[in-house]
Amino acid sequence: MPIAAADRAVLRQLGERIAEIAALPAQQASIRRWKALNARRPERPMVMIDQVCWHEMPIADELAPRVAEPFWRGVEIGMRRLLYQWEHMRVDMVVEPWLEIPRAIHNTGFGMHIDEERAVLDPANGVVGHRYHDTISTDADIDRIQTPRISVDRDADARRAEEARALFAGILETRMQGAQPSFAPWDLLAMWRGPEAILYDLADRPQFLHRIMGRLTAAMLAMLDQLEEQGALGYGHRTIHCSGAHTDELPAPGFDAARPRPADLWTCGMAQIFSTVSPATHQEFELEYANRWYERFGLVYYGCCEPLDDRIDVLRTIPHLRKISMSPWVNVARGAAQIGSDFVFSRKPSPALLAVDSWSVEPVRRDLQEVVDLCAAHGCPLEFILKDISTVRYAPQRLWAWADAAMEVVGG
Repeated sequence: MPIAAADRAVLRQLGERIAEIAALPAQQASIRRWKALNARRPERPMVMIDQVCWHEMPIADELAPRVAEPFWRGVEIGMRRLLYQWEHMRVDMVVEPWLEIPRAIHNTGFGMHIDEERAVLDPANGVVGHRYHDTISTDADIDRIQTPRISVDRDADARRAEEARALFAGILETRMQGAQPSFAPWDLLAMWRGPEAILYDLADRPQFLHRIMGRLTAAMLAMLDQLEEQGALGYGHRTIHCSGAHTDELPAPGFDAARPRPADLWTCGMAQIFSTVSPATHQEFELEYANRWYERFGLVYYGCCEPLDDRIDVLRTIPHLRKISMSPWVNVARGAAQIGSDFVFSRKPSPALLAVDSWSVEPVRRDLQEVVDLCAAHGCPLEFILKDISTVRYAPQRLWAWADAAMEVVGG
């Protein structure tokens, strides 16, 4: 079905604005700095903002979608958010002179279901509380874990590619973008079984967990094989786990844009439920499996909310590791001393500072400066990744002020 003239006009207008911004010299300067950081030769600490509470951001009609057709409405929303972020909280974001269009990749999943209760404080907010009920408590339940089947709707890809070229002709290049898979089986298992039961299993039923992880890891690696075989992997992604991904080290030699390999890509992974387990347990139940995934990729970002400052020696076993998440709950001094100049210290400042009753930017500034000073003392390549922003109390200006303060602190 042809795209309506009104939809086309809206999309082209947004595309024109993105193209103007992408042509600014600042984009190449930011790319250069991200490449330097990712090579562990930073010019200065870098800053990103992601996972924003977009329902609290609207100012005037900057984010209001106007496109009627569902697929292109989704593209429009992404374009509007990109422009909003550039105008109000750009930090070290990069606006590329092309528009990525997601490929039509279908995944049948692992055949499991989630049984949960939800606690909702704000119906407009997608961030809610979860209480998960156990759906995988026996060996027979483990046998229900299926290997995902991947398929690509090439007709849909061709149609979207042609529509995109016609929509943005003379304005923006368009690129069909494939998958950027990650390894987080413990996040899945926490939803299938529940966090408390898993932590008891580590002591009471370790072989039960090993059997789950063996089957789930095999299924995920088989899924990765299918993505590669079908040419469904992407390449040249702008970010990896909310962090700038620009690098001169990827893709690997022998790269073919029609059939990207894991070796051409960043990947990421995490085991957030292991926030309270020992480094040895983390190694046995997570990394002994995860490293089979990581060894296939070009570069690795590891971690999320789990504090990792006490187990850097264990993380050093991860093949191709380049960035380590340093969540709000780490001992920054210990993490910096252990990481040194070997990896990027990927600091996750606490988004809770944006949700307080009485807002002031000064606690933000002090928190950021402390990390800058400690990382400088230990020679750590440093980035700040503000994410998981569930609320700013409907005051988007708080986030804008955070961005300004962060750039002042890092010297941007």
